[in-house]
Amino acid sequence: MVPRLRSFIGTILIIILVIVYALAATTFATLLLATSPWWVHFLYFLISGLLWILPAMVIIKWMAGSKPRQ
Repeated sequence: MVPRLRSFIGTILIIILVIVYALAATTFATLLLATSPWWVHFLYFLISGLLWILPAMVIIKWMAGSKPRQ
């Protein structure tokens, strides 16, 4: 696949990932953590705020492509 097309597709996928993940994380927090203390909210948003990086790293690695063999 052409690197430019791979970068474009990866960028679109990351944007979709962030939007869907943010909506899902916020909905989950609103529905299940509404009566929890502030520190539970803090820990949840700290962990969920960093967790989206894992699938984004996979997409970025895919965007970089494989290195040519020497």
